[in-house]
Amino acid sequence: MIQSLPNLEQTVRNASDPKGAGTYRWRIVALLFFATTVNYIDRQVLSFVVADDVFKRQMLGLPVGSVFTQQNNEDYNIIVSMIDAAFKIAYAIGFLIMGWLIDKIGTKKGYSLGILVWSIAGMLTGFVHTVMGVRVVRFILGLGESANFPSAIKTIAEWFPKKERSHASGIFNAGTNVGIIVTALTVPYIIHHWGWRTAFIITGILGFILLIVWRLTYTRPEENKKLSARELSYINSDNEPVTTKKIPWRQLLGYRQTWVFITGKFLADPIWWFYLTWLPKYFVDNTGGDHEFSISTLGIPFLIIYSVSDVGSIFFGWLASRFMHRGWSENRARKTTMLICALCVLPIALAAQTHSMYLVIGLIALATAAHQGWSANMYAIAGNLFPKNVVASVTGIGGMAGALGGVLLAFITGYLINWFGYASMFIIASGAYIVALLIIHLILPKLKPVDL
Repeated sequence: MIQSLPNLEQTVRNASDPKGAGTYRWRIVALLFFATTVNYIDRQVLSFVVADDVFKRQMLGLPVGSVFTQQNNEDYNIIVSMIDAAFKIAYAIGFLIMGWLIDKIGTKKGYSLGILVWSIAGMLTGFVHTVMGVRVVRFILGLGESANFPSAIKTIAEWFPKKERSHASGIFNAGTNVGIIVTALTVPYIIHHWGWRTAFIITGILGFILLIVWRLTYTRPEENKKLSARELSYINSDNEPVTTKKIPWRQLLGYRQTWVFITGKFLADPIWWFYLTWLPKYFVDNTGGDHEFSISTLGIPFLIIYSVSDVGSIFFGWLASRFMHRGWSENRARKTTMLICALCVLPIALAAQTHSMYLVIGLIALATAAHQGWSANMYAIAGNLFPKNVVASVTGIGGMAGALGGVLLAFITGYLINWFGYASMFIIASGAYIVALLIIHLILPKLKPVDL
């Protein structure tokens, strides 16, 4: 009996220490990374297509060779905003529905449904011939793509202890940037050689490949035969309270923790939407001389910007986890990291005031990297402050708030750019995160799990 005590002590130590616990859980992050990459490829194609002159003329009904006037461009900006709004409205609705559905039927089935819907919608975009048709398929795409983040955050909560969740979230969230980079490097080439319709068909096929991989490989930790008992013990080392109690949305909205997540998404996500939708057009509209960009030469600035964003997503996710490994409280580690992210965004206000394209790319890259770090920590907040059985629902509520914020900003972005130039949007972007962090701290001075 006495001799068995050291073995018991070693077992406990192994359960709480990642060294020697195993690494299978990181394969799950790799799977989520791949899924998020495909998710962003399918949604980002349109941002490059809308800068194509053939698409512009077809959507505006202008004959080939027509010159774009200021009025044509204003009409076109309105059309793009309407298409963008259709996606975001559906994305907002889908977040709420998919979050609830994933908690109800499980991550594997819920995510599979989302992948199937968005892949079909992505391919159908290549067959439409009217603006209304594009709006309809983008609406369907938004419904399907809304399953990505509730599924991923719930998966991270199930597969990782609290102190590793922001790091894991930062890695899978980096797939958003890789998706944009892949799109920037390949879609312009496809458009140039085979037309914009082919771009949607080819990228849509990726979704069906993802669906097959997901169905064949994903299981919950308790059901995975390849996961060692030691690693499973480490995953569950936080001893989080487990409840099967059904919690309605109305009750979730009564918790301050929910409003922390809502605030962080509502004020920050619209800025990310602005980057996704308008950066291709910004570079085409605001370059000249030795730095002339067209739809076919956007790959280099986007490669730089979103490669740096990948680094930011992983680094700031790791940084908060590192602070917690060193004994910092969740509140101190999370808010300190988010403050650093918010400060890194501030310089983007100068992006429209400089004529150096190198400096512009650097400022945008820093801001997008900080946003991704902010997002990784917001996702960890959702996963750490709520029981696992409601994580997807909370993520859905916050995601809906972010999408609605994106819709509101999308309605005025075109007008602001026409009246005041891109500088107005960069100024809005620079202050959004500081304001969000201040409100978050006022709502919940100390981050702590909800008491159900």
